[in-house]
Amino acid sequence: MTISSSLNSGVAGLQVNASRLATIADNIANSGTYGYKRVVADFHSLVIMQSDGSYSAGGVRASTSRMIDQRGTLVTTDNPTDLAIGGRGMLPVTSAAALHGPAGDLPIRLLTTGSFRPDAEGILRTQTGEVLMGWPANADGTIPNFPRDTFDGLEPVIINTNQFAGDPTTFMELSVNLPATATDASGNGDPFVISAEYYDNLGTSQYLEITFSPTVPATGMSHEWTMEVRDSASGGAVIGEYTVTFDDARGNGGNLDTVAVVSGGGFDPVTGTLALTVDGGPLDLRIGIPGEAGGLTQLSDTFARAPVVKNGSPVGDLNRVEVDANGFLHAIYDSGITRVIYQIPVVDVPNLNGLTTGDNQSYSISPDSGQFFLWDAGDGPTGDMVGYAREESATDVAAELTQLIQTQRAYSSNAKIIQTVDEMLQETTNIKR
Repeated sequence: MTISSSLNSGVAGLQVNASRLATIADNIANSGTYGYKRVVADFHSLVIMQSDGSYSAGGVRASTSRMIDQRGTLVTTDNPTDLAIGGRGMLPVTSAAALHGPAGDLPIRLLTTGSFRPDAEGILRTQTGEVLMGWPANADGTIPNFPRDTFDGLEPVIINTNQFAGDPTTFMELSVNLPATATDASGNGDPFVISAEYYDNLGTSQYLEITFSPTVPATGMSHEWTMEVRDSASGGAVIGEYTVTFDDARGNGGNLDTVAVVSGGGFDPVTGTLALTVDGGPLDLRIGIPGEAGGLTQLSDTFARAPVVKNGSPVGDLNRVEVDANGFLHAIYDSGITRVIYQIPVVDVPNLNGLTTGDNQSYSISPDSGQFFLWDAGDGPTGDMVGYAREESATDVAAELTQLIQTQRAYSSNAKIIQTVDEMLQETTNIKR
């Protein structure tokens, strides 16, 4: 009898609207939860065919799904390791409990945003125990070529706040003007001496003592100098001696002309550098490209020098860390050193909504999501990585309240159907009286 099917249909309507009410309640409750993705309930009709051609109410079923591909608005924070993705992609994390479990592969989960701070062991993690994962950098700040279709290369990101580091000097550039009159036959031959500070492998301040001795001819001007380089870290030993001549042609007078090696490292005329070897290792000293202005010059009768340009710095204490748009985690020291220590990849899958949902806005790979790939942030389909930022909840409270009204009315209507069927069944019962 179709009246009974109407009763079943009304009961099904109550059930599916109760499910929809539950999703609305979750969405509204998490309207202030960073990274929350709203849940939607979809209704599907159920058709029951009768063999005699009569109509029977089949009712309705509900399925719920989480809209992981819907993005919330990014808001700024004051923590450099508050991270979000400015577009498609997710952050790889693992659980803090797994770090202290049996040795083996760590389970990887995904977050769209997270507030990461170092714990007592320096591990970057959220308050709910999600540990940020990344690729460790080499000592020179480069990232090895890890495979992109596996999580095997990822490690927990550890920040040692008591870490010290030095940055040795590997490059220096001189800007010195030597007096042309010193190479005249009337010159006294007195040398000119300058010192240039550099930092060795231990961050200790050392210096190069560079002596320029003019060649005084019997007549005329020689435009020639002997350049001698001594290293304080080697006890003042000579590490390079060169014969330097300058051009005296019109329009190009005073520029470097030739550099002849007497001892020490060679001279590269393309880059204008001397390949010196100090006590701690190689150091390139740029003195200028022959025929071009800059570096060493010989003009007028005045000896002058500009500040030495160099890289490197003394030993510094770790001050803070920051993440750039490409996912590189930079350690910044109070001495001015900036060093890449990790790269945080961005994980993407073909079907974001197919990911399995876990607690604390975390997700894991599933057959429905498809195979994952690890991208550099900002490459491929992924967005840039944003520090000092969190992603807000994707819930629109106004829209949820509108759906709440609709759900309430639908629930009441289905309840009315049950009440009506009850009254009709009562009338059927009364026929016997």
